[in-house]
Amino acid sequence: MGYIYIFLYLGQNNSQRFDPTTSRMMFYVLSFAQLILIAFMAPALTAGVISSEREKQTLSMLLTTQQSSSTIVLSKLVSSLSFMALIVLATLPVYSIVFLYGGISPKQLVSVFLFYLFVMLLLGSLGVMFSTLFKRTIVAIIVTYGAGLIIFLVTGLLFLFFMGIEQRNLMMSGVQPTGQTYSWVGYLMGLNPGGALISLFEPSFSKEAFMMRGGTISSKPPIQLWLEFVSVYSVVIIIALWIAIRRIRPVRRGKLFGKPKAPKTPNITKAEVIPEEQTT
Repeated sequence: MGYIYIFLYLGQNNSQRFDPTTSRMMFYVLSFAQLILIAFMAPALTAGVISSEREKQTLSMLLTTQQSSSTIVLSKLVSSLSFMALIVLATLPVYSIVFLYGGISPKQLVSVFLFYLFVMLLLGSLGVMFSTLFKRTIVAIIVTYGAGLIIFLVTGLLFLFFMGIEQRNLMMSGVQPTGQTYSWVGYLMGLNPGGALISLFEPSFSKEAFMMRGGTISSKPPIQLWLEFVSVYSVVIIIALWIAIRRIRPVRRGKLFGKPKAPKTPNITKAEVIPEEQTT
């Protein structure tokens, strides 16, 4: 991908020299390409870890072991995401092209890879949850991809839609802000992985997403987009794993709705009792 970008850049500018300032743009292209790769691969690797065991009728054997429900769920999640993490780490040499031309610090590279691991954990947790809720693997995979589509696409479209409405209202009102103001639409962009990734590259993007007006150059947005993304979806990860741990083992109906009723014993009257002397 990096070599393709360099080739296209040299062809458009009719030059044999690659401008180092554009290495940041190449870094953005590589980062978003890898983020899309994670979005496609992570649900497929995790959405069938429990349902496939149920389809092969091996889940009951797994549940009879001494391992707890949390151990089973977390080990399945880690084992399925380890392959994806290995693929992401294997692409580190590709980013050496960016360091060859400069413009990117090692701190940014580390932060981007940590962001990748968090997105993998998010999609993996949703995949494991749907794998325990649905009995068929194909249904769990479809629902997991649907949830990923909402996170990656729907949040971005909602941001663009409401941002257009906000800009139109500001143009029609024509009122100049007396102090620092911002719009709530930035919170929608904070739920999108693309917006959070851009805020890691360019911290000023958070101010643009919140449409800040009337502030100074040193004014800060209400929250950085990547920080909102991590905070909100950390709660989603915890809830998804909790549901998966609770639903992996079958729950009896009596235990679910209250204390199980004791079996009724037949009433034996004195007339029905046979003396011991008659039985001998």
